Amino acid sequence: MVIRRPVPPFNRETAVEKTRLAEDAWNTRDPEKVALGYTPDCYWRNRAEFVNGREEIIAFLTRKWTRELDYRLIKELWAFEGNRIAVRFAYECHDDSGNWFRSYGNENWEFDDDGLMRRRLASINDLPIRESERHYHWPLGRRPDDHPGLSDLGF
Repeated sequence: MVIRRPVPPFNRETAVEKTRLAEDAWNTRDPEKVALGYTPDCYWRNRAEFVNGREEIIAFLTRKWTRELDYRLIKELWAFEGNRIAVRFAYECHDDSGNWFRSYGNENWEFDDDGLMRRRLASINDLPIRESERHYHWPLGRRPDDHPGLSDLGF
């Protein structure tokens, strides 16, 4: 049995911690590592794509990070109750032609008793930006603790 702490039921502190752990995992851009945070039969809706289970999650994220280069993400807790967490997020990346984007979204998460996410529902909008409009300049990987969050950046 794999337990991914913190586990539900969440309080404010553990919901914030779970949100940051998810952000940190996604900022690795390692599909196999990220997939370990989800149940083997996890269900996703990501934009208009439906993903079922870890193998499809790995395939999805591999495609995503092949297209979305220099990906950097910030997540922020929006609400929580019991075994559910709602977050908002924004990430910046560019395509292979050097076109930059900031993507804004919301996710609804549902966890099993062991702290693995069993449902992820994401709605996302993309905004083309100039490279000079970027706000995420930390080295690839985990966002530094002293880097502003979404609310600090006015997102």
